[in-house]
Amino acid sequence: MKELILVSLTLRNFKGIRDFVLETGSSSVSVFGDNATGKTTLFDGFVWDLFGKDSQNRTDFEIKGLDEDGKVAEHGLQHEVEAVLMVDRRRRSFKKVFSEKWTRKRGQATAEFGGHTTDYYVDGVPVKQGQYKAEVDALISEDIFKLLTSPSYFNEILKPDARRKVLMEVCGEMTDEEIITGNKQLAPLTDILGDRSLEDHRKVIAARRTVINKELDKIPVRIDEARRSMPDVSDLDPELLQEDIETMRGRVDAKTAELQRIQSGGELSAKELRLREIKAELTDIKQRVQADGLQAVDGQRRWVMQLKSEASDLQSRISAGQREVEQYKGQVSRAESQASRLREEWHAANGLEFPVHEHEHDENCPSCGQSLPADQVQAAKDKALSDFNLDKSKRLERISADGKAAANEVTKLKHSMFDVEESINSFQEQLIAKQSEITNAESTLQSLQSNIADPAENAEYQAKQREGETVRAEIESLRSSAADAIAKAQSEIRLLRIQVDELEADKAKLTTVAATEKRIAELVEEERKLTSEFEKLEHELFLTEEFTRTKVSMLESKINSKFKHARFRLFEEQVNGGLKDVCKTTYNGVPYEGGLNNAARINVGLDIINTLGQHYGFSAPIFVDNAEAVTQLIDTDAQVIRLVVSEGDKKLRLEHNDIQEAI
Repeated sequence: MKELILVSLTLRNFKGIRDFVLETGSSSVSVFGDNATGKTTLFDGFVWDLFGKDSQNRTDFEIKGLDEDGKVAEHGLQHEVEAVLMVDRRRRSFKKVFSEKWTRKRGQATAEFGGHTTDYYVDGVPVKQGQYKAEVDALISEDIFKLLTSPSYFNEILKPDARRKVLMEVCGEMTDEEIITGNKQLAPLTDILGDRSLEDHRKVIAARRTVINKELDKIPVRIDEARRSMPDVSDLDPELLQEDIETMRGRVDAKTAELQRIQSGGELSAKELRLREIKAELTDIKQRVQADGLQAVDGQRRWVMQLKSEASDLQSRISAGQREVEQYKGQVSRAESQASRLREEWHAANGLEFPVHEHEHDENCPSCGQSLPADQVQAAKDKALSDFNLDKSKRLERISADGKAAANEVTKLKHSMFDVEESINSFQEQLIAKQSEITNAESTLQSLQSNIADPAENAEYQAKQREGETVRAEIESLRSSAADAIAKAQSEIRLLRIQVDELEADKAKLTTVAATEKRIAELVEEERKLTSEFEKLEHELFLTEEFTRTKVSMLESKINSKFKHARFRLFEEQVNGGLKDVCKTTYNGVPYEGGLNNAARINVGLDIINTLGQHYGFSAPIFVDNAEAVTQLIDTDAQVIRLVVSEGDKKLRLEHNDIQEAI
């Protein structure tokens, strides 16, 4: 087991303690002092030195000493805590110095407060904060340290979930199979759960129970609504009702046949047939009388359409030509600009003269600097002049060739544009002629349309119209005589159909009742199935809760067996029979949080530290606050620092436990 012992703890200007050294001699000690003399501050300083918090796990506590008004009593001090530890027989020291930072700006008489700084020392060597923390973490993690140094930390600082987690780490989790094996009543759970976890299946049960409850609440309402919507059919006989419907439908059919016989009388039908024939003959006469005129009109109309199509084609060609001319104009403009630029370039090149002054320095050798012979100097100048003239000639020749090509391009483009303009003029002349033709053709068409023969002036057509009027008058006479009989038959048919509709409505009531009764039966069956499923889910829920109770019993027994005095309750049964996760500590049946005296609380805390120390393989100094409440602390292998309230000690007083025991 790894052992950490506090050899000494030095506090300077820390939470009101000006200067105090707790020398333990590597053994357990007792610190005596009246209230507010700084006993708890010793533990605060120890925890702050290692982890930057006080004994209550707070980071925002006040390190500086305060006056009666709660303000900082004295500025400019260094607040220092140094802990000397013995770690597996190796001496280590950890010191932390908290200081105010004051700076004086240029031109100012007084310094200004600029925050705080913290300096860190490990074994006397200054280090950075990160290295300091790494060195402390290498000794022991913060969470384990606090669990092993304060009897109250587990029960008063840790939250229930964190306490449960620690206990589970100590005793180890139990598998579902182990719990089911421990209670034969839980055997069906294996098949029920399948691949699901217990918690997941409980969620499935809860969700399905909610759905079933909602459905079961709705079904009686649906049944009641269905029954209230059923019409009263107590006085209806289905067989007699069907016989009455068939009888009334037979009467409707007979009366309808009678009406058709009246409406389709033989003479009336013949007259109506003859009237249709006369209308067809009139149409034939009209087509015959107007045939020649209509043919001429149709031919002239096609001619007008052809002329308009030709005119439209000419207009399209004119528009295309005009667009082409615009393109040529742009090309001519660009070619003329090119020719003009080349003329200017030719004149500029032609005006260039041989730069004599640039070759005057060539009389000396470029390598050695000595003067060259006169014939060599003249030869060099002649060659430079010859090269200049040759280059100028070639350049003028190239510009001249490009200028001629540009001029030829302008001429070619203008000729092409002229040809297109000539074509446009030709098309425009053709279009004017074509429009004149269209005007003449449309005039001819109007004349032909106005000269189409009127069939009403034809003698044969007039005779056929008179025959039609005669036949129409005869039909009206026949219809008038049958109108009364038809009206009577139609009235009787309407009455019979009303009676049939009433009988059909009664029959529909019977159908509605049958469908409603079927739906009610379905709802009743659905209610039965849902009730059966709900009972099955209730049994599965009972098994899951029984599983939890079994797990509770087994877990609590396993956990409690690890401790001598402390006992733990991990679950509480709810009013509805369910279980709630808790983590409550008891001693001899008395809850830690209610009714347990201070002495018992301290010893229970020490018992928990003993077990956790064995589990983590580590022992650390235990600070026992309010130790005066305990006449006998339970045995522990760790170093114990008792903080004892002593009214007579107005300053902290230290006693080694071995001396106290000897006395």
